[in-house]
Amino acid sequence: MPPVSYRIAALPGDEAQAPRLDRREALQFTRIRMLGATGAVLMAISALGVGAQPVHQNPVSGVRVMGLFARTPTSVLAMCMIGTVAVILAWLLLGRFAVGGTGFAPAHRISRSQLDRTLLLWVIPLVIAPPMFSNDVYSYLAQSEIARRGMDPYVVGPATGLGLGNVLTNNVPNIWRETPAPYGPLFLWIGRGIAEITGDNIVFGVWSHRLLELGGMALIVWALPRLARRCGVAPVSALWLGAANPLVLFHLIAGVHNDTLMLGLMLAGLECCLRALACDTGDQRRSSLPLDWHSWALLGFGTTLITLAAMVKIPAFVALGFVGMALARRWGTRIGPVIRAATGLGAIAAVTTLVVCWGSGLGFGWIYTLGTANAVRSWMSVPTALGIITGFGGVLLGLGDHTTAVLSLTRPLAMAAAVLFVLRMLVATWTGRLHAIGALGLSIGAVVLLSSVVQPWYLLWAIVPLAAWATTSRFLVPAVSFSVVVGVVVMPRGAEFGVFQIVEAVCAVVLVSVLFIVLTRNALPWQYRPREHSTIAKAVPADLICPPRRARD
Repeated sequence: MPPVSYRIAALPGDEAQAPRLDRREALQFTRIRMLGATGAVLMAISALGVGAQPVHQNPVSGVRVMGLFARTPTSVLAMCMIGTVAVILAWLLLGRFAVGGTGFAPAHRISRSQLDRTLLLWVIPLVIAPPMFSNDVYSYLAQSEIARRGMDPYVVGPATGLGLGNVLTNNVPNIWRETPAPYGPLFLWIGRGIAEITGDNIVFGVWSHRLLELGGMALIVWALPRLARRCGVAPVSALWLGAANPLVLFHLIAGVHNDTLMLGLMLAGLECCLRALACDTGDQRRSSLPLDWHSWALLGFGTTLITLAAMVKIPAFVALGFVGMALARRWGTRIGPVIRAATGLGAIAAVTTLVVCWGSGLGFGWIYTLGTANAVRSWMSVPTALGIITGFGGVLLGLGDHTTAVLSLTRPLAMAAAVLFVLRMLVATWTGRLHAIGALGLSIGAVVLLSSVVQPWYLLWAIVPLAAWATTSRFLVPAVSFSVVVGVVVMPRGAEFGVFQIVEAVCAVVLVSVLFIVLTRNALPWQYRPREHSTIAKAVPADLICPPRRARD
C-alpha cells in the first residue's frame, strides 16, 4: 500500500550507531555543559528582577542586595537574554554529539548518562528561580484554593470565588480573574491537595507545583528513550530534542506549566500500551498470538495513564485513538477489530474519567470551560491569524472591522480540517503505513496549529513525541528553528517591555554572543565535520528495539 504522502513518509529513518566521544570531544562536551549551566544560572539570577514574581509575598522585595535586580530592569533583561542565548547555543552545540549536522550522523555520540547529567545540571537553577515567561502558576494556585473552599472552579473565577482583596487573586492576570478554570479535574484535584498544605503561601505553592511538573518531566525522560527504540531512533537523539529542548526548560520547567504532567502521563501510557501489544518485535508469529493476562493488564494500565493525562488537558485523549488502531491492527484489518478495540479502550477510559470526576467532587464542569482560552487571539493559530488579517484588510479597504465574524467562520473550518487529518492518521496507523508514535505526533501538531488558541509551548505536544520517530532534516530543521526562535523572542516575564529596553538588551546580547563565538572558535565545535556514511551501522539493534519479554519485564 502506498505511503500516506511522500513528505510524511520521509520523516522517519533509522539512525546510525556511533562510538563514544574521544578525548578532544569530551573536553568540548564539558565546556558545552558548563556553558548551558552558566546560562541557566544567569537566567535564575535575572528572574529576581524580570521574572514573573508575585505581587504580594515577594521574598526579595525590600532586600538590599537581591532587591537591586528589580530596580535595574534593562540591565537585568539583558542578563536574562544573554543567559537564554547561552542555553540555546549550548543546546545546539550539544546536538553535534546527539544528532549530528543537517543530513549527517554524528561522528561520535554522547552516552545516555552524559545527557541525563547535563539535563539535570541545566534544570536545577531554573527550578530554584522564580517563575519565568508566564504567570499561569498563580492562576493554578487561585483555582486550587477555590476548589479547597468547596466552590466549583468551573463556575466561578478567582475574583468571584476569593474576592479581589485575596492575596492569590491579586497575582492572577486581569484577563483571567473572572474566568473559570479550563483544566481537567485531575489537575485541580492535585492542586486542591497542594492548597491544603500550602494555604495562602505563594512561594511554597509555586515550588509545590514545580515539584509536580518535575514528576511529569521524569516520566518524559523515562518514556521517550523507550519509544525511540521502537522506531529505530537513538535514545540520546530523542532526549536531546524532546527533553533538553529550550522550550521545555524555559516554558515547562521555568514557566511551571501543567503541560509537563500531561505529556509525561501520555508518553508513559503510550509506552505501556505499545509494550503490551508487542507491535515492534518483528516476529509475525508472536504478534499474531492472543494477548496474555500480563499484556492485558499492561494495556489497561497504559490506557488509564493516557486518560489521566487527558484529565489534566483534554488533547491527550488523541493518543487513545492510535493505541486502539494499533490494537485493531493486531487483530486484523477489518472493521470488526476496530469496533472491539474502541469499545474496550473506551470502557477503560470512561471508568477512569468517572472515578476522577466523582472522586474529586468536581464533576463534569470542565467540559463547558474548554473554550475559556478563546478570549486570547493568538498569532500562532492559523485560523485566528487568517481572521485577524482578513479583518484588518477589511478596515484598510473601508469595509469595516469584521474580524469577529471571520473568526466565527475560520475557527470551525479549521477544527473540521484537524478532525479529518486525525482520521487520516488513524487509518494510516490501522493499515500499517505509519507508526502509531509518528501518527500521534503529526495529529497533535495539526490539532494545535488549527486550534483557536496556540501558546508557544503547545507545539511541544507534537515535538516531544515526534522526537522519538522523525529523524530526518525535514523535521529536525523546522523543529529546531522553531525552538530557537521562540526561545529567544518570548520575554522572560510573559509581558511586554519598553521598546528601548528590548533594543538595548538585544544589542548587548548580539555583542556578547559574537565576542563569545570569536573567542571560542577553536574551543567549541562551531564548525561541524561530518563522517562518511559507508562505515555506519544500524543505530539500534533489533533486540534493543523490542527485547525478549523476560528482559523487558
